Amino acid sequence: MVSAGVTAIVFSTEPEAQREGATKRTAMLVDVIEVEQGDFTPTVVATGTVQPARDIMLSPRVAGEVLSISDQFVPGSFVKKGTVLLQIDPADYKNNVQLRQSDLSLAEADLSIEMGRQDVAQQDYELVGSELSMENKELVLRKPQLQSAKANVASAEASLQQAKLDLQRTTIRAPFDAHIISRNANQGSQVQAGSTIGRLVGVDEYWVVANVPIAKVNRLEFGADDSTKGSKVSITSESNWPSGQYREGYLYKLIGAVDDQTRLARVIVRVDDPLATRAKYDTIPKLMIGTFVETNIEARPLKDVVRLSRDYLRKNETVWVMNEGKLQIRKVAILFEDARYAYITSGLSKGDKVVTTNLSTVVEGSDLRTKPDA
Repeated sequence: MVSAGVTAIVFSTEPEAQREGATKRTAMLVDVIEVEQGDFTPTVVATGTVQPARDIMLSPRVAGEVLSISDQFVPGSFVKKGTVLLQIDPADYKNNVQLRQSDLSLAEADLSIEMGRQDVAQQDYELVGSELSMENKELVLRKPQLQSAKANVASAEASLQQAKLDLQRTTIRAPFDAHIISRNANQGSQVQAGSTIGRLVGVDEYWVVANVPIAKVNRLEFGADDSTKGSKVSITSESNWPSGQYREGYLYKLIGAVDDQTRLARVIVRVDDPLATRAKYDTIPKLMIGTFVETNIEARPLKDVVRLSRDYLRKNETVWVMNEGKLQIRKVAILFEDARYAYITSGLSKGDKVVTTNLSTVVEGSDLRTKPDA
């Protein structure tokens, strides 16, 4: 009983806890960055597919048996313009040249004979010339026979020229500096005029056909003609090339039709020496036809704008700004956006401190504070 009484006295005399300062308003701790203002060059990121600028299915213009094939006419080989790739048996075409040559000789002989007859016809005309009509005059002077003989010579000459062309066409040559992609003929094969015997692509340049949002096309710079270059382009392929490797190109043409599936504009990026045959170092990656790549296209420069990371844009194109320890929610006007940044023309100025911390409660005028410098 005594102990119970002592306990009661202790609890009755204990001082009450005071919640002093619990209602004191505490400023939210945030991180801020100072915005940049000036001239900037945005980058438009787009994916595309590598395509050859020159791509042909090689076909003979005459038929025959394949007599021989060059050792260079192998998939993967590089050949110079004019290199002999394949030889069709020329025997029949050589015989045809001789036949057409004989036909020409006969036609020329007939023309010579007819020219001799012209002298006799002229003498006959002089005997009765004034008494003949114009029609009979031409008959007496053998004008139709002369025209026929001349026409036969012209026809024989054309036939001979065609025979010589066909003979030349039995030798198949590379039409330009090329990379052999495929070969569809072998020694002993019978080929027809127009049949496909291989695929060749040019090695001087490849194209990357990339898809770009239509709204961003007007910020891109294309060359005025084939001799001028458009915007610079950096080409990367993270899945295929080592980290840090890239190829350089430039905007070449705007294709005047949107992609049927993506509804995006299509642009052509030109890349010189795509297979790095002229490169001094083997660290330059080779472009492979059909590869998906990422293009980073330099857009036209923007003058006197604020550049801000897109991560710090809030709903409805607003930005949180710390001004004299208070939170301000500012509406901004965005001129352009690329993959990383928004370029702002109004609503922010140089020196403004943008809040980068994500806040759960956002109230205009809330107290803010930053970590003191260590």
